[in-house]
Amino acid sequence: MEVKLHDIGEGMTEAEINCFLVKPGDIVQADDPLLEVQTDKMTAEIPSPRAGIIREFKVEPGQTVPIGTTLLLLNEMDEEMNRNNQKQTSHSTKGERDPFAFAEKKSSSKRVLASPFTRKIARENGINIEKVVGSGPSGRITDEDIYQLISALQETAVAPTINSTVAPTNTSKNETIPFRGRRKQIAKKMVNSVYTIPHCTHFEEVDVTSLLQFCSELKKRNQNISITAFFIKALSICLKEYPIFNAILEEENEVIRVLHEHHIGIAIDAEDGLMVPVIQNVEKKSIQSIHAEVKQLTEKALENKLAIKDISGGTFTISNVGPLGGSFGATPIIQHPEVALVSFHKTKKMPVVTEDDQIVIRSIMNLSMSFDHRVADGATAVRFTNRFAALIQEPKMLLLEMI
Repeated sequence: MEVKLHDIGEGMTEAEINCFLVKPGDIVQADDPLLEVQTDKMTAEIPSPRAGIIREFKVEPGQTVPIGTTLLLLNEMDEEMNRNNQKQTSHSTKGERDPFAFAEKKSSSKRVLASPFTRKIARENGINIEKVVGSGPSGRITDEDIYQLISALQETAVAPTINSTVAPTNTSKNETIPFRGRRKQIAKKMVNSVYTIPHCTHFEEVDVTSLLQFCSELKKRNQNISITAFFIKALSICLKEYPIFNAILEEENEVIRVLHEHHIGIAIDAEDGLMVPVIQNVEKKSIQSIHAEVKQLTEKALENKLAIKDISGGTFTISNVGPLGGSFGATPIIQHPEVALVSFHKTKKMPVVTEDDQIVIRSIMNLSMSFDHRVADGATAVRFTNRFAALIQEPKMLLLEMI
């Protein structure tokens, strides 16, 4: 039977072949992983639809293929036994042979229990994962197992002598970086978004002094809540009052579909490129619950362990680049088909003139909000950010909105 690339994610159209997890002749059971692929959102394993024997691969590592492409050929066990029995009968004059010898020989291949991210670490460091002894449940190989092996190999490596006469390597050649996998998929989505959506970006300053003080007070009471969790909850309140920014434009049907559930995506700077896990139904969750989910999803994104459910269904996106710097903001690109995206930038202490003409030092954060100008107007975006700023500047008012 042909094993084909199926849709493993929302909006997926193609995937890059990372590596094979089996080889021709291996016996596999139903749901055993066959190969690893990379989409624009995640790394995933393609499982075997049934038990059988691997006959032939139809794709190669590094190749990008569309949905529906045949990845490999799989013979059912009975079919393979019959085929080998026929071969044995036709060569009977050359001596007796065990008709099950083929299966027994191929079944000797080691079944490796390891996540796609663990396999990637091993592959990038030249480690044969089949030779690694796993310390996890049922012998599962963990990231730590690979790192420990890499460390051991580095310690036993022979260092070059100081007086070595070997000529230095020529480093003048230009470096090339493969433009494929997640980076290529991100590029396609960005081009599609900019091409489709007339972006308009509004910039605003937000006084976060009181919120930072409130977070500091909570920390002293062993309640460590990130400022991002407050931002997300405040945005949900604003989306309830200005639902046009939590919508999808369906041009073919000539309607703007307003969504009442707030599924907010968080842009995360992962090693292989941008990841956007989604917190579902923010409008129903407490700030504590949001904080816990942000922490959990961030860890999964950085470890490349996000599942399809973790990255699906976003209706609005945020990007918090403040910890990295960037004082004056940027023009973030909207996650099509969403309508808006808010980016939070660096917070700086600045002199501010109060209403009674006093100069005080306040912590001021810049934000930028990109929105689809086909769906909303600039005045609405200004009202939206003004409302957000008011909630953040007075955390008690934010809490009142939740009662």
